[in-house]
Amino acid sequence: MIEKPALAPPAEIIRDTLSKPSIFEDEQPLSLEYLPTRLPGRETQLRFLAELFRSVVDKPGTTSPKVLITGDIGTGKTVLIQRFGTDMIRTAKPLKLNLRYIHINCREYRGSLFMILKRVLQNFTTTFPQRGFSSEELLQILLDQLEDKNLHVILALDEADMLIKAEGGSLYNLTRIQEERPGRPTRLSLIVVVRELKLLEGLDRSTQSTLQRNIIRLDRYSAPQLETILRERVDLSFKEGTVPETLVSFIADMAASQGDARYAIELLWRGGKYADAEGARELKPDHVRGAANSVYPILRADYAQHLNLHEKLILLALARVLERSNENYATMGDVEIAYRMACEEHKITSRAHTQVWKYVQNLGASGVLSTQISTAGYRGKTTLLGVATAPASAIRKWLESGFKATMP
Repeated sequence: MIEKPALAPPAEIIRDTLSKPSIFEDEQPLSLEYLPTRLPGRETQLRFLAELFRSVVDKPGTTSPKVLITGDIGTGKTVLIQRFGTDMIRTAKPLKLNLRYIHINCREYRGSLFMILKRVLQNFTTTFPQRGFSSEELLQILLDQLEDKNLHVILALDEADMLIKAEGGSLYNLTRIQEERPGRPTRLSLIVVVRELKLLEGLDRSTQSTLQRNIIRLDRYSAPQLETILRERVDLSFKEGTVPETLVSFIADMAASQGDARYAIELLWRGGKYADAEGARELKPDHVRGAANSVYPILRADYAQHLNLHEKLILLALARVLERSNENYATMGDVEIAYRMACEEHKITSRAHTQVWKYVQNLGASGVLSTQISTAGYRGKTTLLGVATAPASAIRKWLESGFKATMP
């Protein structure tokens, strides 16, 4: 009889892992929260953004710039406006200009203007009533607060695709509210970040005209631009001599097809983790290949962090239907059936069709799934759902493992 080797206790495995040397010096520059001091490939756009907001510093209260920034996933939209906001506050301070930059992720607030404005107001008062106001009233209260406190605010609405899909008309109030207060200083400036310019077609012409007056388009990063970004992160994050120069170019080339800087940085970080796990003294091509095989953009933490329970169940249902059928798209009806089955499986009460449809729209606005109307080959007209950024099997496994980890 062959004896099986004894399994090490979990605590021993953890101690052994933590005792091994690492090729990392500091992992923070590879995190989603890291704000770099330089923006390779985005210097021109940063300069133009500063030019558009020059009057806020030179002649405060005279104008309220409204800027639209658009680009695909991973093209640096968020880091651009955060770097700009941080530098604007630093510039205003010695001028004794009371300026604040407020960054709001619309996906986090489900595209609700009321929730967004409430969060903005909490920057100025912690005792603000929770209910009893409309979003229009909150906007007026916000402007009154800015006037009372002699404040100027640059409000950045990141991932505003969600806001436009949920409450497109609310952008009219945001862009035109100060026109109702003639003779008073203008104190609220806007940066609106969207992924799809097509969404603007559903807005009224006045709002379209206001937002499209100042557009900054971010193209996908080229391989040389990605290489520059990666080299800076390598210098900040890895021990000297652990990442060969040729491997940085290799990662940049792998990520260039998507032009996604976040994906490139994720490959670098995860490859380093694979190297550490096997006790390697440097990053090797196989570590990066292993990272690429396990990382799909849709499965990254920044996609999942704002999905609620039912959105995850709907995505799980879609993945299961697509994996089973091996088709490009699944009908809304088939996904709803699979969703109800997933709810039963996890002992969760399923939502009605109207609410499920709202969740699907939220997922579409987030870029997690795609929707289109059926054509030939389907009985009647129905909505088709699909995912193109990862295999259905990978999405299913990712979600199922997440449910196992969180469910009692």
